[in-house]
Amino acid sequence: MDMRWLSCSRPLLGVCTFFFLATAAFLGHVLLHNLAVVPRKLHGFSQVPKETYRAHQQRASGPGPQSCPGTASTQCNVPPNSRFDCAPDRAITQEQCEARGCCYMPVGWPRGSQMGQPWCFFPPSYPSYMLGNLTPTDMGYTASLTRTTPTFFPKDILTLRLDVLLETESRLHFTIKDPKSRRYEVPLETPRVHSQAPSTLYSMEFSEEPFGVVVRRKLDGRVLLNTTVAPLFFADQFLQLSTSLPSQHVTGLAEHLGPLMLNTSWTKITLWNRDIAPTPNVNLYGSHPFYMVLEDSGLAHGVFLLNSNAMDVVLQPSPALSWRSTGGILDVYVFLGPDPKSVVQQYLDIVGYPFMPPYWGLGFHLCRWGYSSTAIIRQVVENMTKANFPLDVQWNDLDYMDARRDFTFNKDGFGDLPAMVQELHQGGRRYVMIVDPAISSSGPAGSYRPYDEGLRRGVFITNETGQPLIGKVWPGSTAFPDFTNPKALDWWQDMVAEFHAQVPFDGMWIDMNEPSNFVKGSLDGCPNGNLENPPYLPGVVGGTLQAATICASSHQFLSTHYDLHNLYGLTEALASHRALVKARGTRPFIISRSTFSGHGQFAGHWTGDVWSSWDQLSSSIPEILLFNLLGVPLVGADICGFQGNTSEELCVRWTQLGAFYPFMRNHNDLHSLPQEPYRFSEMAQRAMRKALTLRYTLLPLLYTLFHSAHTRGDTVARPLFLEFPLDPRTWTVDRQLLWGEALLITPVLEAGKVEVTGYFPAGIWYNLQAVPVQPLGSLPPQLPAPLKFAIHSEGQWVTLPAPLDTINLHLRAGHIIPMQNTIVNEMVHVTSEGASLQLKKVTILGVASAPQQVLSNGVPVPNFTYSPNTQTLDIPVSLMMGQQFLISWS
Repeated sequence: MDMRWLSCSRPLLGVCTFFFLATAAFLGHVLLHNLAVVPRKLHGFSQVPKETYRAHQQRASGPGPQSCPGTASTQCNVPPNSRFDCAPDRAITQEQCEARGCCYMPVGWPRGSQMGQPWCFFPPSYPSYMLGNLTPTDMGYTASLTRTTPTFFPKDILTLRLDVLLETESRLHFTIKDPKSRRYEVPLETPRVHSQAPSTLYSMEFSEEPFGVVVRRKLDGRVLLNTTVAPLFFADQFLQLSTSLPSQHVTGLAEHLGPLMLNTSWTKITLWNRDIAPTPNVNLYGSHPFYMVLEDSGLAHGVFLLNSNAMDVVLQPSPALSWRSTGGILDVYVFLGPDPKSVVQQYLDIVGYPFMPPYWGLGFHLCRWGYSSTAIIRQVVENMTKANFPLDVQWNDLDYMDARRDFTFNKDGFGDLPAMVQELHQGGRRYVMIVDPAISSSGPAGSYRPYDEGLRRGVFITNETGQPLIGKVWPGSTAFPDFTNPKALDWWQDMVAEFHAQVPFDGMWIDMNEPSNFVKGSLDGCPNGNLENPPYLPGVVGGTLQAATICASSHQFLSTHYDLHNLYGLTEALASHRALVKARGTRPFIISRSTFSGHGQFAGHWTGDVWSSWDQLSSSIPEILLFNLLGVPLVGADICGFQGNTSEELCVRWTQLGAFYPFMRNHNDLHSLPQEPYRFSEMAQRAMRKALTLRYTLLPLLYTLFHSAHTRGDTVARPLFLEFPLDPRTWTVDRQLLWGEALLITPVLEAGKVEVTGYFPAGIWYNLQAVPVQPLGSLPPQLPAPLKFAIHSEGQWVTLPAPLDTINLHLRAGHIIPMQNTIVNEMVHVTSEGASLQLKKVTILGVASAPQQVLSNGVPVPNFTYSPNTQTLDIPVSLMMGQQFLISWS
């Protein structure tokens, strides 16, 4: 083992640091340390000094606990944007701050920031862990981390184990855990690699004291991860890992309401799944601890912390990021890309590729809380048919249930529900109904089979006495299934199958699965312990972990709810996916409200109880794009809004945008005015039909994109930067979206507008209105106003006409998209992935002049047509999709 000792001793630290910083200024980076212990065989690895940590902050004082005032001019001279909070748990005084060994300097609240800069912050010499016993392994290496000085959080774990795995060329994986006591780890099945990658896109460096990891991209030397910027914390209920960021262009960390790119100016994102209508700066329905950074060069990388405990993620403008978790271990994946699309695929290699939805699931869905009888639903379906609107899937909210209990239907308004579902099937439609996880516990024994059978099998989450925890949801008193328990999976499968035998439904809508609870914790309250009152409370709405959910201390098969809460929706989705496959024998269709990383393997997502407002229409685009980046491509918002009354113009514009949500459903609240498409004026209906015509025409493209997502980890709806990462003007675009590589959608998102401005990356973009499509209904299509059929962009913003009946679609030159002319959404069952489907017509855009001859596989095509106005060439053919063919013209 090669050991190098630097000559600077601690009494000469100031002189030594000055020398090192001068050297760093000359070299352009700092790679210094007081002690290097590097195994000779660990090629590509080097040590990083404690001075890296200090120099990064310039840098900040006093090993705690001791006060800082005597050294404030040197040790506490940290730029405000580079300060890491030494009081994350509560507001403290200067005296309390300095007793922690930290620096105290009040500063103003930055304009536009969600949270202020920390007044109490770590000095650079704040004690952290020290690296030791660095040893090569088959996968990378292992080391011990030791801390000699406790922190201000209880139950520090003073000795840790570091394991670093060089899993693939583009994926680095490291864990930090307690070697003496097994702690909770997320039960997500991830790939297991048995030998380290022979070559990598990254290099690693280490700081011994304070311990830290630095990950660089070999291509340009850029630092992607640098955990030396702040001390590592690993107490029983508080884990903190901080890193610098190479760019302020950060996305991910769902679920939140806001722009696609996160604000790095003092922003806190809380991950603790919560039943709350989408609101900025609060913890929402899902938790996805993954972020992607777009680097200045156009390259990208991602980081995934596999941890399901309640956490905050803090972004600050230096830029830097801090993970603060309340439990588990530090299980970190770094994805090197090098482009954004590759980062997404590498992330999905870990959490799983999306499931493949059935073709019918991509059509138009209709729901309303308030369809209180089968007679009303039949009338709705008839009205949709008469008004020439397609309807593939009819839904029911709670109305169908008997006393709002799962796996029942009431005999008043829904006595003939099975017959109604059969009628829907005969008309080529499908039926989906809501199912909540909470199971009614209020009836007498023997009166409600799901609860009786669940009790018998022991499938419910229990309280401290070992009895089922009882909360309150829609049916009243309820118990909560524990979907981490194998017995619960079998019980849920049986309940689904038994109900399906009565009502042959086609898919499941799983709601309220954060899990939501109308009382805090339980009807009997919660124990007063550390799990209910942790020493660090993330910024959860309600100020307690038990707000609007069940007790954190309640018991589940795999661990406590404290650890498993954020997985509840995921585990229910898995159970429901499994149950539907068993009950129906076909690909399942599930839409869920609560999500966690890996959710897309089993279900889609809708964005919850959005308001009927222009703001929420606009904000739906970044949410749809974000969930596609997270591997949940089947996602959409309630078209026209769920809460509040929509306006005709808003509903038209929302239907136009919703036609390009991967999941398209109109749904609203019992207390709001009905908003089915046929409720509006004929002008509005015509505009909605036009949007739906476009969706149904493009369904083969959408289905193909889902297949690519399922088999390759691609996205369906995607932000522009995913296709154009070298164009920094695309990075913040989140009012437009792409379908796949080629179809650019530019919707109107403001009231009263008949123009819209969108960004067009460099290239030629053809207006899809140049391609005629079969209209819905008997009314002839309105001729469009004179259009610019091609945009030759150098990478620029373009203002487009957008009358009320128009959503702008543009096709990128050099791409082929499949289309259909039928409005009947029927998947023809063929073998070999559609090889026997017949191609009837090919339309070529951008043909500058009329061809003299067109050949299909060398055979002249006599009846082709050419439009000089739109420069389109229509070629009738009869070709098999499974065979190669060549079309040429001259």
